Order: sequence, then C-alpha cells, then structure tokens
Amino acid sequence: MYSSYIIIVPAIILSLYAQFKVQSTFNKYLKVPSVSGETGYSVARRLLDSNGLYTIPIEVSGGRLSDHYDPISRVVRLSEDVYYGNSLASISVAAHETGHAIQHATSYTPLMIRHRIFKVANIGSNLSWILVLAGIFFQASNLILLGIIFFTCAVAFQVITLPVEFNASSRALTMLEKNAILSREEVKGSKKVLDAAALTYVAAALVSVLELLRLILIFNRSND
Repeated sequence: MYSSYIIIVPAIILSLYAQFKVQSTFNKYLKVPSVSGETGYSVARRLLDSNGLYTIPIEVSGGRLSDHYDPISRVVRLSEDVYYGNSLASISVAAHETGHAIQHATSYTPLMIRHRIFKVANIGSNLSWILVLAGIFFQASNLILLGIIFFTCAVAFQVITLPVEFNASSRALTMLEKNAILSREEVKGSKKVLDAAALTYVAAALVSVLELLRLILIFNRSND
C-alpha cells in the first residue's frame, strides 16, 4: 500500500514548487511597469476588439490570481491586480485570458473537447474515489474498476488542458509583440510569467496521471 503512495510524491513536490514559482514570478513582474503604461483591462479590450470580439465584456474578479475566461457566460474576468495594473504581470495574464476567448471564438479543437468532457470529468473526479473506497471495503474489484474508469475521464480533462493553456500563452505573447504593446525585451519577462503559470497545469496533469496509476495498482492488488 505504501508503494502506491510513493508514486505520487514527485508530483506533489512538483505541485508545491509550481505554486511557489507562479506566486514568486507573478509578484516579481507585478512590480515591473510596462513602458506603454497600458493596464490589463485596456490590453484585454484592445486584443478582443482587434479580433472582432467587441461584445465580450471584461469584469473584475474577486481574489488574487483569480483571472479566467468564462466560456458559458463568454466573459473575461480579471483580478484587481491585473484589471487595474499596468505591470508586465498584469498585461501578460490579461493577454492570456484573452487568448482563451479567441480560442473559443475560433472553435479551437482542444478547448472544444475540454468543454464537452467537463461535466463527465467533474463527476468522475468526485465519484471515482467513493467507488474505489467502497470496492476496497467490500472487497469488490468491479467497483474499483468502475472508479478507475470514472477517474480516467478526470485525467483526460487535465491532459487536454495542457495544449489549451500552452496555446493561449503562445497567442498572448504573439499578440503583445505584434501589436507593439510590449517591446521584445518586455516579452521575455512576459514569457516567464506565463511559463510559471503553465507549470501549475503540468503539475496538476502529472498528479492526475500518477493517481490513476496508483488506482490501477490498487486494483491489481485486489485481484491477487
């Protein structure tokens, strides 16, 4: 049993490092004002409009690093630091979330797949461990197997999230330089902010994959 827990230790360490990295990098570049002086809001509005997305609103979101694009309401939500800030961090995050809105508008395939499996993945994530624990308690390997199947949906969601996030960051960096919002030197700092954020998704995907492997080991032991 202990060996199954050891499997996920590297992923947990990576997750902790990723959280530290994104916080420290964001804080560092939050103190670096952009030469253009544009705020996260003005950059997001400018990029949305330049892509014909005039009707997508931009709202302030409560909390720190709570920035996201809501595909259901079709709204870009930015935290106060990003919405009002004119730092490299603020502009980078705003452009990244705009990238998600553009993905949605252009029906970017990985994003569309992620939307379609979201509900199943959410149910699978919550239900899988109940089934596994019930299977262990009742010594019913078929319940453990069913839990693994449900959890696989959650893993698929985490894995498909990677190209979605990487592509949004790539779009952001291209747009920031192409529209002369950031200089080439500033884009290097912007890339560091977005790379640090991307590491959190890599860590989450790795944790999910290793958790799935752990469940498979538990299932194999139940059949021994």
